[in-house]
Amino acid sequence: MTIFNFLELLGGLCLFLFGMSILGDSLTTISGGKLETILGKLCSTKIRGLLLGMLVTAVIQSSSATTVMVVALVNSGVMKLVHAVPVIMGANIGTTVTGWILSLSGISGDTIFIQMLKPSSFTPVLATIGIILIFTAKTESRKAGGHALLGFAVLMFGMEVMSGSVAPLQGMPEFRNMFQVFTNPLVGVLVGAVLTAIIQSSSAFTGILQALSTTGAITFGSVIPLIMGQNIGTCITATLASIGAGRNAKRAAFIHLSFNVIGTICFMIAFYTINFFWPFPFMGDVVNEVNIALVHTIFNVFTTILLFPFSNQLVRFSKIVLPRKEPKIKKDEITNNLRLLDPRFLERPGFAVEQAYTVTCRMIETATASLNAAIELIYDFEYEEYAHVEELEKQVDQYEDALMEYTMAITAGSLNQADNRKLTIVMHSLNDIERISDHAINIADQAKIKHQAENSFSEQAMIELEVYTKAIVDIMQLTRDAFINLDLDLAEKISPLEDRIDEINKVLYDRHIERLKNNICRIENGMTIVEIYTCFERISDHCNNISIVLRQFSEQQFRSHDFDNNLNRSSPEYKDLLTTYKNKYSLPEMGKVLENSCAK
Repeated sequence: MTIFNFLELLGGLCLFLFGMSILGDSLTTISGGKLETILGKLCSTKIRGLLLGMLVTAVIQSSSATTVMVVALVNSGVMKLVHAVPVIMGANIGTTVTGWILSLSGISGDTIFIQMLKPSSFTPVLATIGIILIFTAKTESRKAGGHALLGFAVLMFGMEVMSGSVAPLQGMPEFRNMFQVFTNPLVGVLVGAVLTAIIQSSSAFTGILQALSTTGAITFGSVIPLIMGQNIGTCITATLASIGAGRNAKRAAFIHLSFNVIGTICFMIAFYTINFFWPFPFMGDVVNEVNIALVHTIFNVFTTILLFPFSNQLVRFSKIVLPRKEPKIKKDEITNNLRLLDPRFLERPGFAVEQAYTVTCRMIETATASLNAAIELIYDFEYEEYAHVEELEKQVDQYEDALMEYTMAITAGSLNQADNRKLTIVMHSLNDIERISDHAINIADQAKIKHQAENSFSEQAMIELEVYTKAIVDIMQLTRDAFINLDLDLAEKISPLEDRIDEINKVLYDRHIERLKNNICRIENGMTIVEIYTCFERISDHCNNISIVLRQFSEQQFRSHDFDNNLNRSSPEYKDLLTTYKNKYSLPEMGKVLENSCAK
């Protein structure tokens, strides 16, 4: 093999990787963010998550991109950690599609149909169409389609260049001996993992193996360990993406790694144990492009089938390996915060108001944390998390008691108009914030009852609950941000969302009554989900109360007699927001089969 062959191989590899990058980016652009939305909203069951992981990965041609997307969704709270596991598993199967597409380069035959399937026949056509779309299309999506076609053509051309450049290796015994070393499973897995981690793409590594297979020097015995290793190496992308992210995002990346490592170990032990006692006759046979795609598919399907039933155990394992960095409950934190309410500040009432407001901001942050933790318990109950919610609720009570006493003492002093407004906002909000944490502990109690009774909600109920949960999390976040920043624009978005939540609550309650009438839902199970619905609806009421206080007594709009909630509902802005929320938090159609009950 000459230096020119090496340069040709390097150039082909660059074209291959560039084409794959352009193809993936273009397909992502065409999706317009819909893939993230689909993953975030439609993964309520394990099977659905598995299928969506396969579909999304097959579309964007990258399991790494899918897992990075999952890490981001988990980090943002859009996707629950327990829902991320099946998607990650599905991505491992979806990535095998690339290998089958690349195997077209190995097709041989003289018929017109076979000739048309060869990349040398259709890639020029795709490249031509792609260029035409890039230069003539008026919409971004069509231009992205052109880039996707051109990227695919470049990818396939790079594959052909690599295959042609390695032809001289066919007669080199050194090359055959090198691959003979990879028949050692440990060496093969290690090399496959390292090389895939370097290029950060299992699909690209599969393509390189398929190109090298044209030399006739690669056997099943050497390619199987390399393919096992590449599944471990591809985890590097999600691991890097989790750096700096939240604890659950790191857990999602760890689950991806542990799933592939455990799957590889299990497959290796099973395969080589059988091969030891009953040697496989094909181990010394030369592989081609199709064989490599087949081995890749069999391995990934095997590991998914093996570990799919243990997805919940993988989540628990990740929480053991990656516990919270710091203790959940900082005993000194609330003490330090309450020190801000120093009685000596009462001599300067304006400063005392600022201190009270600062502590109230921390109180609403604590209430928000308690609600988010309680909601998480519905999907993944842990007694440690339940104790965390209980402690947060106690902290909120402590905040309320101290603030009530302190703010009453402030009123005895002389305040200017601005300080009086801020103090009024604080005093009128305390009870609502405290009630939110009370409802959070009620939600946690219902999650505990559900867990102890080993009950589970049906797919229909879970989809409905996901919509309701998202709306509650959002209204709480809006309320927190509006209060901390005294932001009127955010405050005005809360009432329309509260109206939408009332609509959701009524629809879901009516559906529950209908299921009870038809004896579809057991009363004891239905009581749990109805109690959660009730807590959600009351939390939204308290959030709306806080928003009303902000709008009535803010510096920008102190004329409370001008504030009329009914008039506000008739404004175009209010109606537009309500329409937006109806679209964003749309409920699925009620299931028509008996299984689609509120709880099973």
